[in-house]
Amino acid sequence: MKSIEGVGLSEVQAVYDGAEGDLWELLMGQQIHMGGLKSSLDLAERAGVGSGQNGVDLCCCNGAGMRFLVRFRDVASMTGVDATRTVVESGQARCQEEGLAGRIRFELADVCKSGLPDAEADFVWGEDAWCYVEDKPRLISEAARIVKPGGTVAFTDWIEGPGGLSDAEAERFLRFMKFHTLCSISDYQDLLEKNGCEVLEAEDTGRFAPYVGLYLQMVDMQLTYDALKILGFDSEALAAAAGELSFIQELAEAGKVAQGRFIARKR
Repeated sequence: MKSIEGVGLSEVQAVYDGAEGDLWELLMGQQIHMGGLKSSLDLAERAGVGSGQNGVDLCCCNGAGMRFLVRFRDVASMTGVDATRTVVESGQARCQEEGLAGRIRFELADVCKSGLPDAEADFVWGEDAWCYVEDKPRLISEAARIVKPGGTVAFTDWIEGPGGLSDAEAERFLRFMKFHTLCSISDYQDLLEKNGCEVLEAEDTGRFAPYVGLYLQMVDMQLTYDALKILGFDSEALAAAAGELSFIQELAEAGKVAQGRFIARKR
């Protein structure tokens, strides 16, 4: 597991309290993860998430994943946990606007100590967000604690790929992304198994490099003005962000970073 110092929850909150979070949403939509709706459908179908179930979304951001699950998978209810007030309040407003507030609720809390009851959720969900959590062992322990025996932990996440990051590459990538730690597939497998879960799937989705390329094309070819407006029309800041995304694309093409998909069943 790669790690750096000087990045933690407060730095992540600053991202999603401000312009950087708005820029990610411009590029990726309300579903701020690679693959959007198609990725969500793929994960839900593989994990057997569906009608009548009650789930928990850890690092739920603005709740787009929960709205997807309620609307497209007929999930009975969702509880989302996130530590950033800005996205929680935005998510509550969006759920109200879409008429889904009765089936979705938010908890403003650290996902490593959510305060949710033991063994009540049919499934725990996450999409490209657990990379932001500093303490991955506590996060996986919390997911295993709140899901029922026989229930499912299903998530995608940004991971270190089989090509491996050098120390310098990890420092640059993690600091730009505000990740304190970055797991590999085997890291997550080990954590899930140590917390009483049988790992059913743990693999690279293959989405990472083409999607980063898509985001770069969108900024260059269509969304330049929109991105500049978010950044206060600071063209140097936009160029710097594009440079870091280009670096990340290079890492992805070399197999050094990837999007992983994980599905596990609690014993």
